[in-house]
Amino acid sequence: MNTKAMNKISYGLYVLSSRENGKDNACIVNTVTQVTTSPNRITVAVNKENYTAGMISRTGVFNVSLLTETVPFSVFQNFGFQSGKTVDKFASYEGETARSENGLLYLKDNVNAFISAKVVSETDLGTHILFLADVTDCEILGDGESLTYAGYHKFVKPAAKQEKKKGFRCRICGYIYEGDTLPADFICPICKHGAEDFEPIE
Repeated sequence: MNTKAMNKISYGLYVLSSRENGKDNACIVNTVTQVTTSPNRITVAVNKENYTAGMISRTGVFNVSLLTETVPFSVFQNFGFQSGKTVDKFASYEGETARSENGLLYLKDNVNAFISAKVVSETDLGTHILFLADVTDCEILGDGESLTYAGYHKFVKPAAKQEKKKGFRCRICGYIYEGDTLPADFICPICKHGAEDFEPIE
């Protein structure tokens, strides 16, 4: 079995936002999928270690901002490379935001749409929680092309340095961990997959 076949699945990249006890938070996800149209329902899988997962589990609501190919890398650094447990991500975000009718923030810059959703059920997937949710609101915000992982590597992610590096590459999103040894409990800051989805850089 060649597990690299999984890399051929097309993924989008999104900012998943939530709010609890007056605190706004968000993270980067790649697993938003519309599963039915009547009722209009979506699913999203979020790593349990992610602060946003717990917020959604407790509050039952979330927003999804659909990123476009024009999004700067700083958005991934802000929402994907740090934890909402210790950082106010929206305080350091320099772009424009707005609140939807459910009271949650969504991004307005470099985004072509947003979706608001209310959780119907959640399923424990081991490392992740799968939320099934009813779409309660959605709007078109622009006509830019939605960002895929291929687009992320082509348009957004800074070019890799040419010198030979020692490290490990995430087979899912391409994130590179530099170092001689990958910690067994390492979680990719972009796609939230674990060490088992990393391969040595050759």
